[in-house]
Amino acid sequence: MRRRLAPILSALLAVGALVTGCGGDRAVPQTPPAAAVHPAPPEFEELTADDAQVDQRCDTEATVAPGPLPAPGAMPAGSRMAEIVANGRVRVGVDQNTYMFGFRNPISGRIEGFDIDLAREISRALFGDPDRVELRSVTAAERLPALRDEQVDLIVRTFSATCDRRREADFSAVYYRAAQRILAPKGSGIRAGADLAGKRVCVTKGTTAAAPLFALPTPPTVFGVTNWTDCLVALQQGHVDAVSGDDPILYGLVQQDRNLEVVGEPIWTGSYAVGMAKDQTDLVRFVNAVLERMRADGTWQRLYDTHLAALGPSPGPPVPRYTA
Repeated sequence: MRRRLAPILSALLAVGALVTGCGGDRAVPQTPPAAAVHPAPPEFEELTADDAQVDQRCDTEATVAPGPLPAPGAMPAGSRMAEIVANGRVRVGVDQNTYMFGFRNPISGRIEGFDIDLAREISRALFGDPDRVELRSVTAAERLPALRDEQVDLIVRTFSATCDRRREADFSAVYYRAAQRILAPKGSGIRAGADLAGKRVCVTKGTTAAAPLFALPTPPTVFGVTNWTDCLVALQQGHVDAVSGDDPILYGLVQQDRNLEVVGEPIWTGSYAVGMAKDQTDLVRFVNAVLERMRADGTWQRLYDTHLAALGPSPGPPVPRYTA
């Protein structure tokens, strides 16, 4: 056996010598470790106080009283509702990035949430069919332009009626009241608005969330993004220290990252209503009649239990404030 191994070992040694002679002793190049890259979300930019002014010198919740609710498909001739029925569908601007209110379910691929089912109830009242609704995803900043340019018939997208917005659109009665609070990582030391001094805070552009932050005694640095999920990414990647927005939106982000928590007392309040193009009073009365029916027959509560139970016990539907 030893005699047979000797020629083999000699051959291996010879090959090793050849490899060494061909440069085997040179150092192998080492690739330096790459630094981690955490790009900021799209359109991430610092906002100023001028970007955040909100006029509240009006009754933001006032709306016209509901009219009679016609039978589905039998809208009054010449009404805005009759035009929508003639088109065969109602076009509704919604969100697909706000968990619980309007988000795309990754399993079903469908857009779901409280706002989405509210839009379907309006479709049911118009057509007798909740699925005669065309959902069009719009960002917060696109809501008013979408109405103005007639891209949609309604906006149902956590849309607070402010005095500024009322100059460009009409609004239904309030269907949900929210409080603006703060979202921060657990253990961050941020517990209230006062703790935001010297911090970086994310909001969504086109919302009212920035104004209360600039009104704090020592305002933080405020950054704006397109969607609330962009704020979540900015927080996770260290571009900001906190997020501020309406509490149901923030609790929706907590559902996506359990390392975060909603903290502090409310620093602002918002009231969600359905938005419509200006001077469409008949459509406002119709939508208010749908909301009245939903409050009375338990549909509002059913939608809350289905989509918003994570927020705690239901506060019940808001009491509308009608002017005439």
